[in-house]
Amino acid sequence: MSAFSAPIAEQIWDMKYRFKDAAGQPIDETVEDSWRRVARALASVEKAPEAWEPKFYDALEGFKFLPAGRILAGAGTERSVTLFNCFVMGTIPDSMGGIFDMLKEAALTMQQGGGIGYDFSTIRPKGAAVQGVAADASGPLSFMDVWDSMCRTIMSAGSRRGAMMATMRCDHPDIEDFITAKQDSARLRMFNLSVLVTDPFMDAVKADASWDLEWDGKVYKTVQALDLWNKIMRSTYDFAEPGVIFIDRINEKNNLNYCETIAATNPCGEQPLPPYGACLLGSINLATLVSDAFEQRAHLDEAKLDELVATAVRMMDNVVDASRFPLPEQAAEAKAKRRIGLGVTGLADALLMVGERYGSVEAAAITERWMGQIARSAYRASARLAEEKGAFPLYEAKAFLDNDSMTSMDEETRALVAAHGIRNALLTSVAPTGTISLYAGNVSSGIEPVFAYSYTRKVLQNDGSRSEEEVVDYAVDLWRQKKGDAPLPEYFVNAQTLAPLDHVRMQAAAQKWIDSSISKTINCPEDISFEDFKEVYMAAWDQGCKGCTTYRPNDVTGSVLSVSETAETAPEVDTGADVVYIAEPLDRPEALDGHTYKMKWPESEHAIYITINDIIQNGQRRPFEVFINSKNMEHYAWTLALTRMISAVFRRGGDVSFVVEELKAVFDPRGGAWVRGKYIPSMLAAIGSVIEEHMVRIGFIGGEGQHLKADPASEVIHLGTQARGKSCPSCGGMGLQMVEGCMTCLDCGHSKCG
Repeated sequence: MSAFSAPIAEQIWDMKYRFKDAAGQPIDETVEDSWRRVARALASVEKAPEAWEPKFYDALEGFKFLPAGRILAGAGTERSVTLFNCFVMGTIPDSMGGIFDMLKEAALTMQQGGGIGYDFSTIRPKGAAVQGVAADASGPLSFMDVWDSMCRTIMSAGSRRGAMMATMRCDHPDIEDFITAKQDSARLRMFNLSVLVTDPFMDAVKADASWDLEWDGKVYKTVQALDLWNKIMRSTYDFAEPGVIFIDRINEKNNLNYCETIAATNPCGEQPLPPYGACLLGSINLATLVSDAFEQRAHLDEAKLDELVATAVRMMDNVVDASRFPLPEQAAEAKAKRRIGLGVTGLADALLMVGERYGSVEAAAITERWMGQIARSAYRASARLAEEKGAFPLYEAKAFLDNDSMTSMDEETRALVAAHGIRNALLTSVAPTGTISLYAGNVSSGIEPVFAYSYTRKVLQNDGSRSEEEVVDYAVDLWRQKKGDAPLPEYFVNAQTLAPLDHVRMQAAAQKWIDSSISKTINCPEDISFEDFKEVYMAAWDQGCKGCTTYRPNDVTGSVLSVSETAETAPEVDTGADVVYIAEPLDRPEALDGHTYKMKWPESEHAIYITINDIIQNGQRRPFEVFINSKNMEHYAWTLALTRMISAVFRRGGDVSFVVEELKAVFDPRGGAWVRGKYIPSMLAAIGSVIEEHMVRIGFIGGEGQHLKADPASEVIHLGTQARGKSCPSCGGMGLQMVEGCMTCLDCGHSKCG
């Protein structure tokens, strides 16, 4: 009998975590083989590995403890990969040589699959004098563009992921440009952006006081703090970025504030880290620990939770010694502090199983109790590890015992740490678990509410067609098994129906026991007023959160998948009911109507002609085939291949707009070109924009396209900047949802952060 409860879980395992040889042949025959491989690898650093391997296997069995994807995919494979999910890189020097040294380090880290975070506040602002060269500085955003291009190049060479976080202080002179940078849809697409908000700034916002933008002791500009705050809020309201990080609160509450200063986070924000700090992540699956679900006596088995947490802490501590690191500085940092990020997933499902409504005052109190127990169990386990193996090298007893985490602990935990020290400087974090949660049977992600009780997933078949399968939430599936067709109780709520302030309440409840931070998305309705939207962020600040990320669906960010509800049935996500997927290619009529576009690329002597022919289907005009021609024979082979591939996709029918997004995302490592004041990253991106404009003109997709315009004098086509909703970069489907600060695809499981 398969350990998987749903086809999507097995598919995720096969695609992301199953060990295969270089030819793609499975070495892990079953998921049990994967658990055994990971357990053996993490036990190998123990003095008695044979004693610990079965205990580690038991924690993994049944998806009770879910190590992060890097560990599941890499442990025991002997491949040259890091088992750490992501890193904050070294402090960027304010010099050309230092900046490009940091770029090299970033490339080496991303090559091994690690996401990275950087604080760009250390680079002098645009227009500042550069001593010795009689020039003005180009500013941090210009270097962020370089990082963005590097990330695309690394990804094009086969890197698994290219997530990056860029932060900037709220008092940097270029902060206003930073806030609006991603409003240009072609810029900084590989970055998440967050503003480092300080306590004095929040005081100034509340007092409507002035605020100086300064660098290196020089004030470049003075603004009203409330105006700057509103600018952040307006950009986030309209474009879902930047996020907000309460950086002074993070440093004040950091267990290691006596020996480090934090200025950046990993790409999804759950790990504020010092220079060269690394994320080591894993999650307790709370949904697997509930006994007598949906009964009066339903409860979380706290004894099992204590035992599982203790084993998980030991496993994660062993990863520090078992992992490779892209840079020696990262290895040194990890081993000096041995920080881990143990979190949870399945919280919302566990609450449903014990009869509580996610977001309620009662659910927040239970969440606080459960998270408190996890924190106490983790700190006790780490203290016992310190007794056995030694405390982390930078442990200072008095400074550590006086920190915020320890003063909130019970006497037994404090006594253990005082007696033995502690093995791990920080222990708790709530990371994005979208893909891992699917692998575990579609449990709710992290501390998020259930996104949807069920949805229809479109699965690409070998013949190019797409079949449909229902993906059901773990708790809902269990309800059906126990209660049959009985209607779901009123306490079943999901992300679409939850009030934003209920989200904040849950994040704040969990944060009280998290010594790092939390990756969470606060879903806001599209019609939320701007004033109510701002209140979400102020509530997060007032209730003690360390940061805040929201998602409001609109024409720019893309619509959250629609959910329909009735009193008797669970909501279902509509992933495109109006799209018809056809298994066989469309027949080609003898004659087709079309348009030919003439495009002049600056690096090519000859114009490129793009012909797009259309077919009428169900009264709708849709693209059917593409031809690209040029006198420049240098382009012949790849343009022929491109037209055949695109035409083959078009002839399968369905929503083929993802072709545009894929082409527009291509960056030429040799550089793009400036066309009438607009930077186009590659010739392929320009071709993608021509196809997009055609789709808009024939009514196949909505919006106004990229405002392509042909100048009769130069015959150059140039682009505007209007953005649209996004398709999945992996499968092209329109099943993207924002979860825990990361876009996650419901169709294929792709996650930018997982």
